[in-house]
Amino acid sequence: MKIKIYTDGACSGNPGKGGWAAIILTINTEQLSISGNENNTTNNRMELMAPIMALKKIKKRSEITIFTDSKYVKDGITEWIKKWKLNNWKNANKRPVKNKDLWVKLDNYCKKHKVVWKWVKAHAGNKYNNLVDELAVSQTK
Repeated sequence: MKIKIYTDGACSGNPGKGGWAAIILTINTEQLSISGNENNTTNNRMELMAPIMALKKIKKRSEITIFTDSKYVKDGITEWIKKWKLNNWKNANKRPVKNKDLWVKLDNYCKKHKVVWKWVKAHAGNKYNNLVDELAVSQTK
């Protein structure tokens, strides 16, 4: 099954009250919106929670394209994570990788599917990116 997922995270204060959201689109144009929030969190954690929670919803092995406006998430999961694992979860500055718990979850969920990551420019007129942004922001209230 081919699926498209749009994800976003938001935070009111950083740290502060955070929200995450995802829109899952299936080939037969079904649309599922999911969202949630956490107190005393960061924007980066919310950006990571969105794809984690979306992938958690998909039970059958699928071909998935995830659209995110977070270069932190896209670059982290497609590039940086390989070196972090080799370096025992230390970053280029030899410090522990922030949000390791979420990176591990995201990596594990990605292994269950064939996932392609695409970066989209935020607030640039992409219908689903705008919708998911509104959903994430609404969760920070």
